[in-house]
Amino acid sequence: MRAIDLYAGVGGWSLGLRLAGVEVVASYEWWQPAVDTHNGNHGGSLKPTDVRQLQLENLPSNIDLVVGSPPCTEFSYSNRGGGGDLDEGLKDLVRFLEVVEHLKPKFWALENVPRVAQVLERGMADAKHPLYRFRELGMQIEIIDFSDYGTPQSRRRCIAGNIPFDLIKTYQPRLPRRTLGDVVEAIAADDNVIDPVWGCALPAEMVTEREVERALNAEELRMNREAKTYHPVYNNMAFPDVMDVPARTVTATCTRVSRESIVIGDSSGGFRRLNIRERACLQGFPITYQFYARSFPEKAKMVGNAIPPTFTYLVAQAAQDVSADDLVPYAQAGLRLRLPEAAAPVTPPTTEGRIYPAGRSFRAALPGLRFKSGMRFELANGRGREQDWQVRFFFGPSIDIREITLDGDLLCKLRKSPLLRSLMMALGVEFANATQVLQASTPNDLQAAWSHRAGGLRPYQIADLLGELAGKVHQQLLSAATDEQHAVIGYVMEAAAAGEEGDSIPGSKKLTTHALPILSGLLVGAWFNTLPWHRLQKSAA
Repeated sequence: MRAIDLYAGVGGWSLGLRLAGVEVVASYEWWQPAVDTHNGNHGGSLKPTDVRQLQLENLPSNIDLVVGSPPCTEFSYSNRGGGGDLDEGLKDLVRFLEVVEHLKPKFWALENVPRVAQVLERGMADAKHPLYRFRELGMQIEIIDFSDYGTPQSRRRCIAGNIPFDLIKTYQPRLPRRTLGDVVEAIAADDNVIDPVWGCALPAEMVTEREVERALNAEELRMNREAKTYHPVYNNMAFPDVMDVPARTVTATCTRVSRESIVIGDSSGGFRRLNIRERACLQGFPITYQFYARSFPEKAKMVGNAIPPTFTYLVAQAAQDVSADDLVPYAQAGLRLRLPEAAAPVTPPTTEGRIYPAGRSFRAALPGLRFKSGMRFELANGRGREQDWQVRFFFGPSIDIREITLDGDLLCKLRKSPLLRSLMMALGVEFANATQVLQASTPNDLQAAWSHRAGGLRPYQIADLLGELAGKVHQQLLSAATDEQHAVIGYVMEAAAAGEEGDSIPGSKKLTTHALPILSGLLVGAWFNTLPWHRLQKSAA
């Protein structure tokens, strides 16, 4: 069979097809590092090419299979919270289908993020949609989890086309299930490294991209753990990542402190991110595959954007009508893989940030005041603006998030309650101690410490301080009489209703359920936000 690869990236489609015996007669990619990687591994001489500008009449003829992965950026929910430019993304989908329509191959397959399934379905049903004119191409749309097909990573993607999906599904029982632990253990071998998927072997010193990042420091560890296990909106993730299951999705953009980063334990008892070779293996690339980029982030991007060649291998087998009984396993197909002639450049792993931008933003939930589903108390710095460290409280469903302003007016109202007035007197020493801790710094000093331009008190210390103080308030409320506790609900609902019209308060049931800790947070947050500390100038130091 003869194939062409559109939006080829680093060659995930081409590798799988070639291992299955399909001739890839042309590939097209615009990003130079990906082109270099494709050429280095496949022996080609591709030049950066904008698929949108291709002349259809110049494409190869007699093509049996058209494959490709148009850019997913505009469709991804990780891009601006799903607010990408869909019209811009549609241009590449249209262009891909124009090529299919022109070449009329026996089979074609398009890969993208799951959201594209909705776009394609809408396009096939709406006569005014730009994709409607391609409805005769026999499109079938599936959401595939590549971990079900032997890739050591849970990666859900939309696969659209007219390939034999039913035949591909019959391959599943014959494909071993690989895990994150399988990959990490294999790549760490001291002598011979045996590819955990493809079965090929190399002496350890010949396996590139095994350079390990320095372990996460205490601040990075805190940020990673909180983003994964205490995120105010999204579901919790395991921390560290679980080793005996396929890994989470390997992403193209992730930093040392991102929610998306896969984090595992290291040999020193600390925690680290994955190296490039581990990421590549999770994506189904063999240990022989080289990545010709100039930096660690650039390599991480090209790996994270790729399609696993494990699945593209199966697409090619199904296109050739290979039965499940005759399917050549990955570990056998990969035995003929060899290192390319040119070595990839060595790129040191990303290091921890020593100095960050002066306006580095901070936002963290207060410990003990995390209620999920968007309801939270958080300390934030107004994206680095001076003297703007504030505690804020948000509540309500994601489509109608509300905020209770924690200011002097609220504090005055709360202090009118005999219960809360006596409570603050009982905890006077605790509030005084917290004030003393804060006086060791100023808002500007705190910002300088957060951007690593100075030492001293850091934001997470303040978040912990306020969370601990709210916990003590909560304990006092728990010891109050039952009728006084019931009155707390009224205080909370009154604050939530301030400035609102009508009787409907979003999330009122949750506000009622968590009234005691919420009132604790309202009191401590309003107290903190009105402290004279906020008016302090930057110290002479």
